[in-house]
Amino acid sequence: MDTKYPYCNPEVWGGIECSINRVGHEYFDQFHFSGFYERKDLLRRVADLGITSLRLPILWEKHVKEQDADIDWTFAEECLTVLRDRNIEPIAGLIHHGSGPAFTCLEDSKFPELLASYALRVATRFPDIQYYTPINEPLTTARFSGLYGFWFPHGTGDSRFLRMLINQVKGIVLSMRSIRTINPLAKLVQTEDLSKIFSTSTIQYQASFENERRWLTNDLLCGRVNHQHPLFNYILTNGVSEEELAFFIENTCPPDIMGFNYYITSERFLDEHTDRYPPQLLGGNNIDSYVDTEAIRVPHDNQSGLRHLLTEAWDRFGIELALTEVQLHCTREEQLRWFSQAFDTCSDLCKHGIPVRAVTAWSILGAYGWNNLLRSKPEHYEPGVIDLRIEENYETQLARLIRSLATDQEFHHPLLKQKGWWERDMRFHHAFNHLAQNEGFSGDNYPLFIVGKTGTLGVAFSRLCELRNIPHRNLSRFEFDLSDPVQMESVINKYRPWAIINCAGYVRVDEAENDIINCMMANTAGPVYLAELSKRFGIRLLNFSSDLVFDGAAAEPYSESSVVSPLNVYGQSKADMEEIVLDILPKSLVVRTSAFFGPWDKYNFPRAVIGSLVNGRQFRAAHDLVVSPTYVPDLVNAALDLLIDEADGIWHLSNQEPVSWYDWAVLVAKRARLDSGLVIPLSSTQLAFPAKRPSYIPLRSVRGNLMPSFDHAIDRFMHEVDLSQYKEPSIVHP
Repeated sequence: MDTKYPYCNPEVWGGIECSINRVGHEYFDQFHFSGFYERKDLLRRVADLGITSLRLPILWEKHVKEQDADIDWTFAEECLTVLRDRNIEPIAGLIHHGSGPAFTCLEDSKFPELLASYALRVATRFPDIQYYTPINEPLTTARFSGLYGFWFPHGTGDSRFLRMLINQVKGIVLSMRSIRTINPLAKLVQTEDLSKIFSTSTIQYQASFENERRWLTNDLLCGRVNHQHPLFNYILTNGVSEEELAFFIENTCPPDIMGFNYYITSERFLDEHTDRYPPQLLGGNNIDSYVDTEAIRVPHDNQSGLRHLLTEAWDRFGIELALTEVQLHCTREEQLRWFSQAFDTCSDLCKHGIPVRAVTAWSILGAYGWNNLLRSKPEHYEPGVIDLRIEENYETQLARLIRSLATDQEFHHPLLKQKGWWERDMRFHHAFNHLAQNEGFSGDNYPLFIVGKTGTLGVAFSRLCELRNIPHRNLSRFEFDLSDPVQMESVINKYRPWAIINCAGYVRVDEAENDIINCMMANTAGPVYLAELSKRFGIRLLNFSSDLVFDGAAAEPYSESSVVSPLNVYGQSKADMEEIVLDILPKSLVVRTSAFFGPWDKYNFPRAVIGSLVNGRQFRAAHDLVVSPTYVPDLVNAALDLLIDEADGIWHLSNQEPVSWYDWAVLVAKRARLDSGLVIPLSSTQLAFPAKRPSYIPLRSVRGNLMPSFDHAIDRFMHEVDLSQYKEPSIVHP
C-alpha cells in the first residue's frame, strides 16, 4: 500500500443532518426541527460515540441574515468547545443544500465572492479549524434547484443547472483561497453523491451522459474540464463561456480528501419498458420515455455497489477518499447491516491499496422531511444513530456498533449475519418476481423465539421477521408450553435463542372473571417461568401487557409511570406479570398496548364494524369507553426495534389518539364509505360486559413516541381492506 496513507482501517467520522434549504420564500432548517439549537445535550451525545471527526455546520444562512451584519458566533463557539474537549476534529460546512441568505442565490453572479467573504469571516474567527466543506454536494444541489425545480430558485433546465453548479464550484475555490490566507494548511474535504446510472441498451446514451455529469464537481475543481472533456460542448451550449471554464483550469483546487455520500438510492436504472413499473416512476427526456428507479430494484449484470464505485473514483482522481455519508432509513437491524457492510468494504479497500480515510455515520441525529426531498415543511422523521423520539439515556444498537468500530472494539449481534433487504430478491419490482429465489436465513441462525404461534401477535411477528430477515421459530403451546418449565428449558437448550417474544396468553377478558386460575396461569405464572429461564440462559425477553392494568380514573392518558389499579381479573393478571417478571429480570422488556387491530387477522374491531355495515346490519359500540387503538404492524416493528436495542422496563406502544369505541366505529364506516348511521352508540352499562371496564384508558409514552398517528394507521388499514370479502351471499329461494 502507498506509504503516503499509512492506515489499514478507516476512521469513524460523524455527521449531523443540517440542511438549510429554501423553498419559495421559506427556509427549512433541520436543526430547528430537531431542537438542536436548544438542546445542549445532543452534541455531547454525538461526541460520546467515539468518533474522530465531525462534519460540523457553521452555515451561512444561520449566521448571516443581512449583508455585512455583525455575526453572533455563540452557537458555533459552543459546538467547537464540546469537540475540542473530546479531541474531535471539526469539518466545517458553510452551505448544506442551501442557496445562501436572502440577499443572494445560486444564480447570482456575486454568489461565489459573497460566500468567500463569509468563509474568510469564519476562518478569521476560528483559525484553528483545519478541514472545510464550503458547499456540500454542489451537483446534487444544482440538480434539485436548477434542473428539477424542487428548491429555490426553482430552475428547470440545463442552462440554469449549469449556472448554479459553476457558481457553487467557483464559490468553493474562492472560499478555500480566502480560508488559506488565514490558515495556509487548511484542507478541502469535498463531498458529492457517489452515484452511477445503469440502463437498458436503448437508454444507454442517457446513462452515459449522466455518468459523465456525476463527476463534474470534482472535474471542475481539478481543472479537468477542457476541450477534451466529454461534456465540454454540452456546457458551452448551455450558456457557460470558455472564459468561465478557464478559471477552473487556472485556479485548480483539488480536494485534499474526496468525500462521497452513498445511499441505497445512489445507483439508478433507466428502462424504457415502462409497463414493468409503478406508474409514478414514469419520466424521460425529450427523446424517450423511461422509468428512473433504484438499480437494486432491477436485476442486472452491471458491476455495482460501494466497492466498485469507490474504486472508480480512485482510478479517476487518485485522491484520498472518504465515505462522508452512510445512512439507511429502515428498521434497526437493516441499519446495522448497512453501516457494517460499508465499513467492512472500506476496510478491505484500504488493505488493497485504495485509501479510504473514514466512514461517516450519517445522520447521527436522524433527518426530517427527506421522504419528500425537503420540498415542504417536514412531517416525517427518520431515526439515525441517536433516535430523537426516545428518552435521553436511551442508546440504539446502531450507536453501540458505531462506538465499537470507532474504538476498535469487538461487536457481535446475531442479526448482522443475515442479508440486508438490498441483497435479497424481495427487493425487485413486481415485474421481476419470477426471478426470485427461495431465500433462507444465513449464518449460525441463533433464532428469535416467538411464543404463541396462531395468535394475532404471533402471526404478525412471524410475518414481519420473515420480511426483516430475522431468523425465528414460531412456537405453539404444544411445542413450548408456558406451564411446563422443564419442556421450555429443553427447547431453549436445543435452539439457544438470543431473545424470546411472548405473544401467548389468556385474552378473553369477560370469561376470565369466572376462569381465574387459567387466566393467572397463562398471563402471570407462565411469563414468570419464562423470566426465570431467560435470566438463567442470558436471553432477552419481551412480554406484552395491557391498558387494562389501569382503572380509568385519570383525566389524561396513562404513561409508563402511572400507578396501576386494575378493575378486572384480566387486568390483574397482567399487572402481576409486570411486577414479578421485572423483579426477576429487570432488563426484560414489557410492552403495554391497547385495542390492537391489523390487516392479517380476521377478527378485530374494525373488521367487525365493516362486516356488519357491508351487510346492512347495525353495529353497537360503547360511547363512554375511551382507548388508544394500536395498529399491529406498527406495534410489531417498534417492539422489534426496542428488543434489538436491548431496551428494558415498561414501554407504552399505541397509535396515540384517544378515541371511544363508538367514534372509532364511525370513523371506520366513513373511511369505508359505508352507512355510519348504522353505528349505534350505547353505554357500557347497556352493553352489560361481565368484566368491569375502565372508562378512560388511552396510553401515552414518556419514554418515546415510536408509533405513527392513529389517522395514518387507519389509512393503511383501509388500504388493505377488500370490502367484497365481507359481503354475505344473497339467499335465492326456489
